[in-house]
Amino acid sequence: MNKINRTGNGTRLDLLLADGDLSRSQAARLIRDGQVSVNGIVVNKPSFIPIIGAEVVLSLHEAADSGNLAEDIPISILYEDEEMAVICKPAGLVVHPAAGNPSGTLVNALLFHLTSLSGIGGEKRPGIVHRLDKDTSGLMLVAKNDRAHLALSSALSERRIIKHYLAVVAGQMKEEKGEMNGTIGRSRKDRKKMAVVPGGREALTRWRLVRQDGQSALVLIHLLTGRTHQIRVHFSHAYHPVLGDPLYGFKGMPKAPRLMLHAWSLAFEHPITGKRMRFTAMPETSFQAPQEADLLRIISKME
Repeated sequence: MNKINRTGNGTRLDLLLADGDLSRSQAARLIRDGQVSVNGIVVNKPSFIPIIGAEVVLSLHEAADSGNLAEDIPISILYEDEEMAVICKPAGLVVHPAAGNPSGTLVNALLFHLTSLSGIGGEKRPGIVHRLDKDTSGLMLVAKNDRAHLALSSALSERRIIKHYLAVVAGQMKEEKGEMNGTIGRSRKDRKKMAVVPGGREALTRWRLVRQDGQSALVLIHLLTGRTHQIRVHFSHAYHPVLGDPLYGFKGMPKAPRLMLHAWSLAFEHPITGKRMRFTAMPETSFQAPQEADLLRIISKME
Protein backbone atom coordinates (compact mmCIF):
# COMPACT_ATOMS: atom_id res chain seq x y z
CA MET A 1 0.00 0.00 0.00
CA ASN A 2 1.39 3.41 -1.01
CA LYS A 3 1.15 6.27 1.47
CA ILE A 4 1.37 10.06 1.26
CA ASN A 5 2.17 11.81 4.55
CA ARG A 6 1.40 15.41 5.50
CA THR A 7 1.48 17.49 8.68
CA GLY A 8 -1.46 19.65 9.72
CA ASN A 9 -0.78 23.34 9.10
CA GLY A 10 -4.16 24.97 9.74
CA THR A 11 -5.64 24.42 6.25
CA ARG A 12 -8.55 22.15 5.32
CA LEU A 13 -7.80 18.54 4.53
CA ASP A 14 -8.35 18.57 0.75
CA LEU A 15 -6.11 21.63 0.32
CA LEU A 16 -3.42 20.11 2.54
CA LEU A 17 -3.27 16.93 0.45
CA ALA A 18 -3.51 18.85 -2.82
CA ASP A 19 -0.26 20.64 -1.98
CA GLY A 20 1.85 18.12 -3.88
CA ASP A 21 0.93 15.11 -6.00
CA LEU A 22 -2.87 15.50 -5.97
CA SER A 23 -5.37 17.91 -7.41
CA ARG A 24 -7.97 19.21 -4.95
CA SER A 25 -10.78 17.21 -6.57
CA GLN A 26 -8.72 14.01 -6.43
CA ALA A 27 -7.87 14.63 -2.78
CA ALA A 28 -11.54 15.21 -1.94
CA ARG A 29 -12.58 11.96 -3.64
CA LEU A 30 -9.97 9.93 -1.76
CA ILE A 31 -10.96 11.55 1.55
CA ARG A 32 -14.64 10.65 0.99
CA ASP A 33 -13.56 7.09 0.13
CA GLY A 34 -12.10 6.74 3.62
CA GLN A 35 -8.47 6.61 2.57
CA VAL A 36 -7.27 9.48 4.82
CA SER A 37 -6.58 9.41 8.54
CA VAL A 38 -5.70 12.22 10.99
CA ASN A 39 -3.70 11.10 14.02
CA GLY A 40 -4.79 7.54 13.26
CA ILE A 41 -8.52 8.28 12.91
CA VAL A 42 -10.22 8.05 9.50
CA VAL A 43 -11.73 11.36 8.39
CA ASN A 44 -14.03 11.52 5.36
CA LYS A 45 -14.84 15.26 5.25
CA PRO A 46 -12.68 17.23 2.75
CA SER A 47 -13.43 20.45 4.69
CA PHE A 48 -12.06 19.08 7.98
CA ILE A 49 -9.18 21.19 9.37
CA PRO A 50 -6.53 19.11 11.20
CA ILE A 51 -4.82 20.81 14.12
CA ILE A 52 -1.34 22.16 13.50
CA GLY A 53 1.18 19.34 13.76
CA ALA A 54 -1.38 16.56 13.25
CA GLU A 55 -0.21 13.48 11.35
CA VAL A 56 -2.19 13.16 8.12
CA VAL A 57 -1.83 9.94 6.10
CA LEU A 58 -3.34 9.12 2.72
CA SER A 59 -3.27 5.33 2.22
CA LEU A 60 -3.85 4.22 -1.36
CA HIS A 61 -5.65 0.89 -1.09
CA GLU A 62 -4.26 -2.23 -2.70
CA ALA A 63 -5.92 -2.53 -6.10
CA ALA A 64 -8.21 -5.44 -6.94
CA ASP A 65 -7.94 -7.40 -10.15
CA SER A 66 -10.20 -5.82 -12.76
CA GLY A 67 -10.82 -9.08 -14.60
CA ASN A 68 -9.67 -7.62 -17.91
CA LEU A 69 -7.64 -10.05 -19.98
CA ALA A 70 -4.11 -9.35 -21.21
CA GLU A 71 -4.02 -9.65 -24.99
CA ASP A 72 -1.06 -9.61 -27.35
CA ILE A 73 -2.30 -6.66 -29.40
CA PRO A 74 0.55 -4.81 -31.18
CA ILE A 75 1.09 -1.26 -29.92
CA SER A 76 4.00 1.13 -30.29
CA ILE A 77 5.74 1.96 -26.99
CA LEU A 78 7.92 5.03 -27.56
CA TYR A 79 9.20 5.34 -23.99
CA GLU A 80 9.01 3.35 -20.78
CA ASP A 81 10.57 3.54 -17.31
CA GLU A 82 9.50 2.41 -13.84
CA GLU A 83 7.00 5.24 -13.50
CA MET A 84 5.34 5.76 -16.86
CA ALA A 85 5.15 4.95 -20.55
CA VAL A 86 4.37 6.88 -23.73
CA ILE A 87 2.54 4.89 -26.38
CA CYS A 88 1.16 5.57 -29.85
CA LYS A 89 -2.40 4.31 -30.28
CA PRO A 90 -3.48 3.21 -33.75
CA ALA A 91 -6.76 4.44 -35.22
CA GLY A 92 -9.64 2.05 -34.67
CA LEU A 93 -8.53 0.83 -31.23
CA VAL A 94 -10.95 1.43 -28.35
CA VAL A 95 -9.22 2.58 -25.16
CA HIS A 96 -11.29 0.91 -22.39
CA PRO A 97 -13.25 -2.35 -22.29
CA ALA A 98 -17.01 -1.83 -22.14
CA ALA A 99 -20.20 -3.80 -22.69
CA GLY A 100 -19.79 -3.67 -26.45
CA ASN A 101 -16.00 -4.05 -26.39
CA PRO A 102 -14.96 -6.47 -23.61
CA SER A 103 -11.70 -7.30 -25.36
CA GLY A 104 -9.44 -6.06 -28.14
CA THR A 105 -8.90 -2.69 -26.45
CA LEU A 106 -5.87 -0.60 -25.54
CA VAL A 107 -6.26 -1.63 -21.89
CA ASN A 108 -6.07 -5.31 -22.87
CA ALA A 109 -2.92 -4.55 -24.87
CA LEU A 110 -1.27 -2.64 -22.02
CA LEU A 111 -2.03 -5.42 -19.55
CA PHE A 112 0.05 -7.66 -21.83
CA HIS A 113 2.91 -5.27 -22.59
CA LEU A 114 3.36 -3.54 -19.20
CA THR A 115 4.07 -5.39 -15.96
CA SER A 116 3.48 -2.56 -13.45
CA LEU A 117 -0.03 -1.10 -13.28
CA SER A 118 -1.59 1.92 -11.62
CA GLY A 119 -4.35 1.13 -9.13
CA ILE A 120 -6.03 4.51 -8.78
CA GLY A 121 -9.78 3.91 -8.53
CA GLY A 122 -9.44 0.54 -6.79
CA GLU A 123 -8.76 -1.69 -9.80
CA LYS A 124 -5.55 -2.91 -11.32
CA ARG A 125 -5.42 -1.30 -14.73
CA PRO A 126 -2.90 0.57 -16.82
CA GLY A 127 -3.08 4.16 -15.61
CA ILE A 128 -4.62 5.81 -18.65
CA VAL A 129 -4.11 9.49 -17.86
CA HIS A 130 -6.10 10.88 -20.81
CA ARG A 131 -8.16 9.33 -23.57
CA LEU A 132 -8.35 9.38 -27.34
CA ASP A 133 -11.44 8.55 -29.36
CA LYS A 134 -11.50 5.12 -30.99
CA ASP A 135 -10.77 6.49 -34.46
CA THR A 136 -8.17 9.05 -33.37
CA SER A 137 -4.54 7.90 -33.50
CA GLY A 138 -1.49 9.15 -31.69
CA LEU A 139 0.32 9.69 -28.41
CA MET A 140 -0.99 8.82 -24.96
CA LEU A 141 0.52 8.88 -21.47
CA VAL A 142 0.27 5.78 -19.28
CA ALA A 143 1.09 5.78 -15.55
CA LYS A 144 2.62 2.60 -14.17
CA ASN A 145 2.07 3.33 -10.47
CA ASP A 146 -0.18 5.43 -8.29
CA ARG A 147 2.20 8.28 -7.53
CA ALA A 148 2.93 8.81 -11.24
CA HIS A 149 -0.78 8.63 -12.05
CA LEU A 150 -1.64 11.25 -9.44
CA ALA A 151 1.16 13.57 -10.54
CA LEU A 152 0.31 13.29 -14.25
CA SER A 153 -3.41 13.76 -13.59
CA SER A 154 -2.66 16.91 -11.61
CA ALA A 155 -0.41 18.21 -14.40
CA LEU A 156 -3.17 17.55 -16.92
CA SER A 157 -5.83 19.37 -14.89
CA GLU A 158 -3.45 22.31 -14.44
CA ARG A 159 -2.69 22.42 -18.20
CA ARG A 160 0.97 21.60 -17.72
CA ILE A 161 0.81 18.78 -20.28
CA ILE A 162 1.07 20.37 -23.73
CA LYS A 163 -0.81 18.49 -26.46
CA HIS A 164 -0.63 19.16 -30.19
CA TYR A 165 -2.73 17.42 -32.83
CA LEU A 166 -2.74 17.27 -36.62
CA ALA A 167 -6.07 17.32 -38.43
CA VAL A 168 -7.15 17.43 -42.05
CA VAL A 169 -10.33 19.51 -42.19
CA ALA A 170 -12.79 20.32 -44.95
CA GLY A 171 -12.59 23.56 -46.92
CA GLN A 172 -10.05 26.36 -46.99
CA MET A 173 -9.03 28.34 -43.91
CA LYS A 174 -9.38 32.10 -44.38
CA GLU A 175 -6.73 32.90 -41.77
CA GLU A 176 -3.24 31.57 -41.02
CA LYS A 177 -4.12 30.95 -37.37
CA GLY A 178 -7.02 31.16 -35.00
CA GLU A 179 -8.62 30.31 -31.68
CA MET A 180 -11.91 28.55 -30.92
CA ASN A 181 -13.45 28.97 -27.46
CA GLY A 182 -17.09 27.93 -27.77
CA THR A 183 -18.32 26.20 -24.59
CA ILE A 184 -19.06 22.49 -25.12
CA GLY A 185 -21.87 20.37 -23.71
CA ARG A 186 -24.28 17.63 -24.69
CA SER A 187 -26.18 18.41 -27.90
CA ARG A 188 -29.82 19.28 -27.32
CA LYS A 189 -30.76 17.79 -30.69
CA ASP A 190 -28.86 14.50 -30.43
CA ARG A 191 -27.82 13.20 -26.99
CA LYS A 192 -25.15 10.99 -28.57
CA LYS A 193 -23.28 14.09 -29.75
CA MET A 194 -21.52 17.03 -28.17
CA ALA A 195 -22.01 20.59 -29.39
CA VAL A 196 -21.12 24.22 -28.79
CA VAL A 197 -23.90 25.26 -26.41
CA PRO A 198 -24.56 28.16 -24.01
CA GLY A 199 -23.58 27.23 -20.48
CA GLY A 200 -21.34 24.35 -21.59
CA ARG A 201 -17.88 23.66 -20.20
CA GLU A 202 -14.99 25.93 -21.08
CA ALA A 203 -13.13 24.69 -24.17
CA LEU A 204 -10.12 26.31 -25.83
CA THR A 205 -8.58 25.19 -29.12
CA ARG A 206 -5.79 27.08 -30.91
CA TRP A 207 -4.75 26.21 -34.45
CA ARG A 208 -2.30 27.17 -37.14
CA LEU A 209 -2.50 26.40 -40.86
CA VAL A 210 0.16 24.03 -42.18
CA ARG A 211 -0.99 23.62 -45.80
CA GLN A 212 -4.17 23.62 -47.85
CA ASP A 213 -5.52 22.88 -51.30
CA GLY A 214 -8.87 23.59 -52.89
CA GLN A 215 -10.85 21.10 -50.80
CA SER A 216 -9.09 20.60 -47.47
CA ALA A 217 -6.50 21.99 -45.06
CA LEU A 218 -3.95 20.46 -42.71
CA VAL A 219 -3.93 22.29 -39.38
CA LEU A 220 -1.70 21.96 -36.32
CA ILE A 221 -3.79 22.23 -33.15
CA HIS A 222 -2.84 23.17 -29.60
CA LEU A 223 -5.47 21.62 -27.35
CA LEU A 224 -5.63 23.61 -24.11
CA THR A 225 -8.65 21.85 -22.58
CA GLY A 226 -9.78 18.25 -22.94
CA ARG A 227 -13.53 18.20 -23.51
CA THR A 228 -15.18 15.19 -25.14
CA HIS A 229 -14.77 15.40 -28.95
CA GLN A 230 -13.45 18.96 -28.52
CA ILE A 231 -11.48 19.30 -31.76
CA ARG A 232 -14.17 17.59 -33.82
CA VAL A 233 -16.92 19.77 -32.32
CA HIS A 234 -15.05 23.07 -32.63
CA PHE A 235 -14.02 22.59 -36.23
CA SER A 236 -17.45 21.30 -37.25
CA HIS A 237 -19.04 24.32 -35.57
CA ALA A 238 -16.71 26.52 -37.65
CA TYR A 239 -17.86 24.70 -40.84
CA HIS A 240 -14.51 22.93 -41.22
CA PRO A 241 -15.27 19.39 -39.97
CA VAL A 242 -12.47 16.86 -39.69
CA LEU A 243 -12.42 14.65 -42.78
CA GLY A 244 -13.69 11.12 -42.25
CA ASP A 245 -15.82 12.13 -39.24
CA PRO A 246 -19.10 10.15 -39.36
CA LEU A 247 -20.55 11.98 -36.36
CA TYR A 248 -19.77 15.66 -37.00
CA GLY A 249 -19.03 15.68 -40.73
CA PHE A 250 -21.09 17.31 -43.46
CA LYS A 251 -22.52 15.86 -46.66
CA GLY A 252 -20.32 16.40 -49.70
CA MET A 253 -17.03 16.47 -47.79
CA PRO A 254 -13.95 15.07 -49.55
CA LYS A 255 -13.58 11.37 -48.81
CA ALA A 256 -10.90 10.18 -46.40
CA PRO A 257 -9.51 6.75 -45.48
CA ARG A 258 -10.24 7.34 -41.76
CA LEU A 259 -10.94 10.07 -39.21
CA MET A 260 -8.10 12.47 -40.05
CA LEU A 261 -7.14 13.37 -36.49
CA HIS A 262 -3.81 12.45 -34.90
CA ALA A 263 -2.27 13.29 -31.49
CA TRP A 264 1.16 14.28 -32.77
CA SER A 265 3.10 15.80 -29.84
CA LEU A 266 3.17 15.62 -26.04
CA ALA A 267 5.38 17.84 -23.85
CA PHE A 268 5.44 17.51 -20.07
CA GLU A 269 7.58 17.18 -16.95
CA HIS A 270 8.39 13.67 -15.80
CA PRO A 271 6.01 12.95 -12.89
CA ILE A 272 8.81 11.99 -10.49
CA THR A 273 12.11 13.48 -11.71
CA GLY A 274 10.66 16.71 -13.10
CA LYS A 275 12.74 16.36 -16.28
CA ARG A 276 11.19 18.15 -19.26
CA MET A 277 10.21 15.65 -21.97
CA ARG A 278 8.74 15.89 -25.47
CA PHE A 279 7.58 13.10 -27.75
CA THR A 280 6.29 13.21 -31.31
CA ALA A 281 4.78 10.56 -33.58
CA MET A 282 4.24 11.24 -37.26
CA PRO A 283 0.83 10.33 -38.72
CA GLU A 284 0.13 8.14 -41.74
CA THR A 285 1.18 9.35 -45.17
CA SER A 286 -2.46 10.13 -46.00
CA PHE A 287 -2.12 13.27 -43.83
CA GLN A 288 0.61 14.59 -46.19
CA ALA A 289 2.28 16.21 -43.19
CA PRO A 290 5.63 18.00 -43.56
CA GLN A 291 8.79 16.88 -41.80
CA GLU A 292 8.95 16.85 -38.00
CA ALA A 293 11.42 19.76 -37.94
CA ASP A 294 8.97 21.93 -39.88
CA LEU A 295 6.14 21.08 -37.48
CA LEU A 296 8.32 21.86 -34.47
CA ARG A 297 9.06 25.29 -35.95
CA ILE A 298 5.34 25.91 -36.22
CA ILE A 299 4.85 24.83 -32.59
CA SER A 300 7.52 27.30 -31.49
CA LYS A 301 5.34 30.09 -32.90
CA MET A 302 2.27 28.82 -31.04
CA GLU A 303 3.74 28.40 -27.54
